[in-house]
Amino acid sequence: MTIKPLIILPDPLLRQVSEPVERVDSELNQLVDDMLETMYEAPGIGLAAIQVGVPRRLLVIDLAKEGEDPKPLVFINPKIIRSSDECSVYEEGCLSIPDYYAEVERPATITVTSLDRTGKEVTTEADGLLATCLQHEIDHLDGVLFIDHISRLKREMVIKRFTKAARQKI
Repeated sequence: MTIKPLIILPDPLLRQVSEPVERVDSELNQLVDDMLETMYEAPGIGLAAIQVGVPRRLLVIDLAKEGEDPKPLVFINPKIIRSSDECSVYEEGCLSIPDYYAEVERPATITVTSLDRTGKEVTTEADGLLATCLQHEIDHLDGVLFIDHISRLKREMVIKRFTKAARQKI
């Protein structure tokens, strides 16, 4: 397994819409393993393929608490097919926007269809943190960041801060 470098704001790749996965094969499963390793190392609870520079509709999540055995979840070509009218608010962060957190309101429960790592279609009913995390990661696949769900003023400040930091690294 390989730990991949994370794509960080303001990299324009984060705004790219990811392409559907055509085949579930050993190459894709290697990418899944690399993404899980990268996510655990970061550490984070979710990672979309675009965040490691691969514009494919693939994401991984693991909500296991520290000290628990890992419980990795893999979603290939995920699609939200139902969202509740009821909303919930969570403080979100992102591995591509390090050390920045903001409260985001999203539907409280969702239903997602996807393929698992064997290529079998699965339906996932999600609420709580899993629902929030799935929506956050699926947003990545559509070129949307969690900061797009906060006020324009706060979003512009964050983008300006990360753009300045990126220029100073050059």
